Amino acid sequence: MPEIRLEKLVKRYGDVQVLHGIDLDMAENEFTVLVGPSGCGKSTTLRMVAGLESVTEGEIFIGGSPVSHLDPKDRGLAMVFQDYALYPHMDVARNISFALRLQKRPKEEIQAKVREVAEIVGLSEFLHRKPGALSGGQRQRVAMARALAKDSDIFLFDEPLSNLDAKLRGQMRAELAIMRQSVQKNMIYVTHDQIEAMTLADRIVVMHGGYIQQQGPPEELFKQPANKFVAGFLGSPPMNFMDVDLQEEGGIVVARGDGFGIAIPAEISNQIGKNSGKITLGIRPSDLNYDPNAAEDRALDLQVIVSEYIGAQSVLLCSCGSTNVTVELKSETPIALGETLRFAVRTEGIHLFDRATESAL
Repeated sequence: MPEIRLEKLVKRYGDVQVLHGIDLDMAENEFTVLVGPSGCGKSTTLRMVAGLESVTEGEIFIGGSPVSHLDPKDRGLAMVFQDYALYPHMDVARNISFALRLQKRPKEEIQAKVREVAEIVGLSEFLHRKPGALSGGQRQRVAMARALAKDSDIFLFDEPLSNLDAKLRGQMRAELAIMRQSVQKNMIYVTHDQIEAMTLADRIVVMHGGYIQQQGPPEELFKQPANKFVAGFLGSPPMNFMDVDLQEEGGIVVARGDGFGIAIPAEISNQIGKNSGKITLGIRPSDLNYDPNAAEDRALDLQVIVSEYIGAQSVLLCSCGSTNVTVELKSETPIALGETLRFAVRTEGIHLFDRATESAL
């Protein structure tokens, strides 16, 4: 499979610049997910790779060859759009085979390819139905099968699950993950949903404001975010942030905030040196554990404001001084609204960010 490289990619619409010199290498046979909030430039980047948007500056290389001057049909790509874009008067088989019939492939080859991709996406028994007789998830699978039938080296997905309800999105995520194992192709997937990114990607590229904030394997970005934006964007519920000052007290570095002081482990404080400026402390909700006996300098005393029961887990919204803090814990833990509880902070879950630059320390 060809490697894909974006080199100093810039996109402007008149005086508005939406991409600011994107550099990105995507290895062969890699599932790359571009993720970020609306307006971050992820779909624009994908459409530039597809040839649906022109390149203002920079270059796109596929297999080492520049392609920004090529028409979409000459780039060896297949794309699945947010809208299924199926032909309502054609049955599933004819929708899947549309591109092959335009290429005037032999009939036997077309039939074999349709059967092959229909098996991959689980549509073998629906080949003679028309799109109007299918569910939303089935229609999206037809769109994916149509892209797979082209046998391209590179597949592009532009928020393909955003039109589905929550249950169908979960089902389609699992089906995409299974399909990924049987289809050894380069895939670039755009989404605003960080859960899709975390569960599907070999590599996540987090974008914000037309810049790449961080890229790497999902676990690396979750555990070692490069900045406050990445830390807050990945993870559900999102990371808690609290303004603190770092102070040395009795040979120990303490993050002192509004009504609390958390001792910073030596392995962390040694890495950041003598930085005693304004700092943001980040703690994920899952790194706060209910423990009434925890030491004061290793815990937060939180007043419960709201308790959201979601089955095996409960999500608590609590107050800590003037800051709201979210906690995730097992739902059988007895909780009363208005009660003040002590939650131990897992030292491995402490993140520190420079308050001015928002970069991780």
